[in-house]
Amino acid sequence: MSLHLFAVCFEALDPPRLTRFWSGLLGWAPAGDELLPDDDTGFRLRFVRTTEPKARQNLAHFDLTSNLEEQDRIVARALSLGATHADVGQKGDEGHVVLADPEGNEFCVIEPGNNFLADCGFIGALSCDGSQREGYFWSAALGWPLVWDENEETAVRSPHGGPKITWGGPPNEPRPPQDRVHLELTADDRQAETDRLLGLGATLVDGETLSDPDGNHFRLRST
Repeated sequence: MSLHLFAVCFEALDPPRLTRFWSGLLGWAPAGDELLPDDDTGFRLRFVRTTEPKARQNLAHFDLTSNLEEQDRIVARALSLGATHADVGQKGDEGHVVLADPEGNEFCVIEPGNNFLADCGFIGALSCDGSQREGYFWSAALGWPLVWDENEETAVRSPHGGPKITWGGPPNEPRPPQDRVHLELTADDRQAETDRLLGLGATLVDGETLSDPDGNHFRLRST
C-alpha cells in the first residue's frame, strides 16, 4: 500500500493570513500557502483559496495539547495572533478552551493532564464529527491501527506517532454545503489506490476527489 496522508487542507478566503496565523501558533515554517512540520506530525497544512465565506461550524478541528507549554500561554499567543473565543455549545467547565482562527475555523486548547492525548505532540488530534464506520474506513485506508473504539467513538493513529484522528460517533451534525477542512492523500499508483478505496466504501466524486463513507470529501493525488 502506497497511500500517505500528505496534508490537512483548509479552504480560506485569505490563505496568506491563515498561513501566518498557524505558523505563529504552531511554530512551523511557511512554504507559500503551506506549513511544513518540524516534529513527528507527519503531514503538512495547506491553505487553499475559496470565495465562499465560512457559514457554519466545521466538522473537523484541531485539539492542541498543553503537554509542552502552559495552556494559558498557548491561549494568549493564539489571541495575540488574531484568534477569538468561540461558542460551540460548551458549558465553560470542560477544562479545554475553544478558539477560532481569523477565518472562524474552530480549534481547542486541551487542558494539561488529558490522558487521551498524553503522549501526543502539540497537535494532539484532528477531531472529527463522524460515525464509527469512519474510524474503520480510515484505519483500513491509511493502514493505521485503531487506538480507540468504544461507544461508537473511534480513533486512529500512525504507527510512527503524531496526532490521532478521532470521530465522535452519534449524534452526527448535518453536513455543511462544503468541506472547509479536508484531507489530501498521495499515492505512487493513484488508480490502484482509488480502486482499493472504492472497495473499502469510498465514492468517486470527480477527478481526484472522493468521499468517505460519511460523505466527507478528500483528495487523492499522485506522489
